[in-house]
Amino acid sequence: MKLLTLPALADLPAARWDALLPDASPFLRHAFLSSLEESGCVGGRSGWYPAHRLMAGAEGSLHAALPAYVKSHSRGEYVFDHAWADACQRAGIAYYPKLLAAVPFSPVGGARLLARDDAAAASLLEAVEVRLAEEGLSGLHINFTDAFADHQLQQRPGWLMRLGCQFHWLNHGYRDFQDFLDALASRKRKQLRKEREQVAGQGIDFDWRAGHQLVEAEWDFIYACYANTYAVRGQYPYLTREFFSLLAARMPEAIRVVLARQHGRPVAMALFLLGEGVLYGRYWGCLAEFDRLHFEACLYQGLELALALQVQRFDAGAQGEHKLVRGFEPVLTRSWHYLRHPRLRTAVAQFLLEERAGVEAYAAQARSALPFRQG
Repeated sequence: MKLLTLPALADLPAARWDALLPDASPFLRHAFLSSLEESGCVGGRSGWYPAHRLMAGAEGSLHAALPAYVKSHSRGEYVFDHAWADACQRAGIAYYPKLLAAVPFSPVGGARLLARDDAAAASLLEAVEVRLAEEGLSGLHINFTDAFADHQLQQRPGWLMRLGCQFHWLNHGYRDFQDFLDALASRKRKQLRKEREQVAGQGIDFDWRAGHQLVEAEWDFIYACYANTYAVRGQYPYLTREFFSLLAARMPEAIRVVLARQHGRPVAMALFLLGEGVLYGRYWGCLAEFDRLHFEACLYQGLELALALQVQRFDAGAQGEHKLVRGFEPVLTRSWHYLRHPRLRTAVAQFLLEERAGVEAYAAQARSALPFRQG
């Protein structure tokens, strides 16, 4: 087998890439990743340069793949290694460029190491490790891995595992939203009801749309809301307007959008993607400030949809404690890091050992604060 580098997913038929996917996660599909590339979200001057690694057989068949990007910075990753880069700069060690296997701008767990079998996965990893020095890359980072990648990487020397913590809603057999509320302690149940009543009291109602039901004018509004979440912080949005149109054209069945209207006038939106038994809350935005609207659009409306579809998990994004009191449970995430420089690897290994204990303690403490009724 031979290691190849693919600078554009459009050069590979979608069926060949998607055949390696172990599940229906929308984020690893050729449609999603190629839309990021063709709309200019990655490539160009973004600091994300597509360099997907493929392990191909002699007959041209695809045995394994890694969705990979050469990075000149650490933005948009959600596994924060800025301190490592700063330490390298002070020590005169080149940290950039580095190779990152991840879904750009999306802190979602799932398949990263795509392979027909264990042997193909191991061959791909070994070949990529060897190629790092030839390409002047400081290391390889694989973010938000699944169990298959964890199993492969923990057997390989030199790899360092990093824990993180997110908050996901898990369906413990709830029939509907009221059934979920009944599982909460009385005080928390009243808090959720009050928040929803505050939104309704502002004259706001909601309209759900699937991807194929949205027209371009509505996508203009969706993008304006999304971009505004960055503008209010003085930042430039990661995604372009074209990305949303490409996504709608290529995978409309995975898209769900809730539009918030006040007295009939659109004021906010939240965009979700559907996977295999999982609902992902991804993008949100509003054009004016409304009390508690973010919680309603992103969390409670998402919960209503998750319950209607009877998915087993709702991943509403990376940030945390405000989800905890609303029944989202702590879930440990993993990323893996292969650093070529021996002194850097030793220092990071010690740091991760100490950090891991803190993350595990944080998750345990968070679990004890969940709002469910005792027993």
